[in-house]
Amino acid sequence: MTITYLHKIGWLVALVLLQVLILNNLHIGGYATPFLYLYLILKFEADVPANRLMLWAFCLGIIVDIFSDTPGLNAASTVLIAFIRPTLLRLFVPRDLQDTFIPSIRSMGITSFLKYTITAILVHHTVLLSLEAFSFAHLPALLIRITSSTLFTMLCVLAIEMLLKKEQR
Repeated sequence: MTITYLHKIGWLVALVLLQVLILNNLHIGGYATPFLYLYLILKFEADVPANRLMLWAFCLGIIVDIFSDTPGLNAASTVLIAFIRPTLLRLFVPRDLQDTFIPSIRSMGITSFLKYTITAILVHHTVLLSLEAFSFAHLPALLIRITSSTLFTMLCVLAIEMLLKKEQR
């Protein structure tokens, strides 16, 4: 159990450093910014209690907020993802899987994993970027930013999944 938490803390530190030092400064076409720190919440075991997951999500989000100078935006959107994650898993995970599994391409299959991650990332980015814009005056630009950031984040998540899949062989 302690090893599991140390492993998750290592992922938290690595993803936060990657996010605040590199990815926050990466804006492709002025629109797409990957928010890869969300990967930690997506990869928790399926049977983690919701309150524990929301606490991890809040800590992750507030750390990113502190370094990104975004007061509570990342924390709010990340806690929302932690809150709706059990519902997303019930919607997209095949019923024949056991209760204790870690969401991945290997355990869920490519189709279920893509549905689960795209939905979670889309909800996260919609909330985060809408709160950041705090206006729907420039709705087309906001929609382009949400869509492009979701696609870019999804590509990064798939890249990590493929790297981890190769290491497990």
